[in-house]
Amino acid sequence: MKRTLRKLKLRVAVVGAGAAGLCAARHVLCRPEVFDEPVVYELSDRVGGTWCYDELVDMVEDGRPIHSSMYRDLRTNLPKEIMMFPDFPFDSDLPSFISHWDVQAYLERYCMSHGITPHIKFNTMVEEVKPISMETEKGGAMKWKVISRGTHEGQNIQMFDSVFICVGHYSAPHLPSIPGIKHFKGKVMHSHFYRCPEPFAYQSVVVLGAGASGIDISFELAQAKAQVILSHNKPALPFSLPSGIKQAPPVMKVLNDGSLLFQDGSVAKPEVLLLCTGYSYHFPFLCPKELGLEVQHHLVAPLYEYLLPPAFPSLFVIGMCKIICPFLHFHYQVQFALAVLDATVQLPSRKVMEEEAEKERQRKIQKGVQDKHLLQMDSDQWDYYINLANTAGISPPNPVIQSLYEEVGRQRRADPQAYREINYRLVDSTTWQLLKAPCV
Repeated sequence: MKRTLRKLKLRVAVVGAGAAGLCAARHVLCRPEVFDEPVVYELSDRVGGTWCYDELVDMVEDGRPIHSSMYRDLRTNLPKEIMMFPDFPFDSDLPSFISHWDVQAYLERYCMSHGITPHIKFNTMVEEVKPISMETEKGGAMKWKVISRGTHEGQNIQMFDSVFICVGHYSAPHLPSIPGIKHFKGKVMHSHFYRCPEPFAYQSVVVLGAGASGIDISFELAQAKAQVILSHNKPALPFSLPSGIKQAPPVMKVLNDGSLLFQDGSVAKPEVLLLCTGYSYHFPFLCPKELGLEVQHHLVAPLYEYLLPPAFPSLFVIGMCKIICPFLHFHYQVQFALAVLDATVQLPSRKVMEEEAEKERQRKIQKGVQDKHLLQMDSDQWDYYINLANTAGISPPNPVIQSLYEEVGRQRRADPQAYREINYRLVDSTTWQLLKAPCV
């Protein structure tokens, strides 16, 4: 009888052992009555994903590309109080804004505490994830074939009932098209390959892009005595910049003499052009067309509930949204997905899911959201989590999380250099407290 019951358990594959993948594995392991032990495929030899800092900037010894885009002195732009998984707090002795080393240690502790490590196949590349229609006595059933290859072993093929894609979207640099770039005589690099400011000391650097990384890296470069031009297409930044940083409009092209021509007609001839231009969605092991998906550098669609392709509702793409509380986001997406698999949540038909995904897309477009920002959530994330939680029958996030997130946003916009020196404490489910002194 036990053998029969075991055969009925659902087999789940998890691609990636970063924060999203560890979250998926943890919650699968918590449900042994429904799910078999998960198989987690991890390309590197450590957990942590993008939080796993590596001084190397190109490839490791075996030829694998470096996944992480962490730079040496990065600190989180969200406080640990709202960055944590809801049921697994950070060390209370840490300040609110922590280093990537602290996040990596947290994820390693999370992995160890929940017994995930034995289920991870390290140094293993997933080569293909493919849907397979299986004929059974009860009719057709969908399985997933996962083809992988380990560093020290040959090709391996396993079948699963469901696959969680947890590879993130901060590892494949998006390189903008700049007319005349071949004429540039200096160094061109993407922020994916940036690690520390010292090599750029006393050099002239144009930083292209004023997102979180562009602003942070500009500050680091200015502290190292680089002369920085921060080029972007936003309105003038509403805060003061260090003396070593000047703002400029977007780069229009590179002139024949190697100079950069900006939108306002001004010209600069820097030694370095640093592209802080974001990342592309990249799934080399999937065939998007076969799955009914459109994958562009800035968009994956259609995804019902920002999570699953309507044509294949046992494939879950975790964490594709931007401007979110990432660990909280993974927490709710994973548990909603598992509720779908165990039939707690009954999905609508493929047609209805496609219509709902398109309706959500149109809602954003009508609000003036550009195509490249359709997967940004920000203030929309709270209703999203509440909806996932209510549908899956789990507790929604405490209101204090949204309240503190909005407060930190105000502080960051007011002073992006100093906001990380503030410390907070969660008092209860609705109240946070500002600490006057660092809590270290």
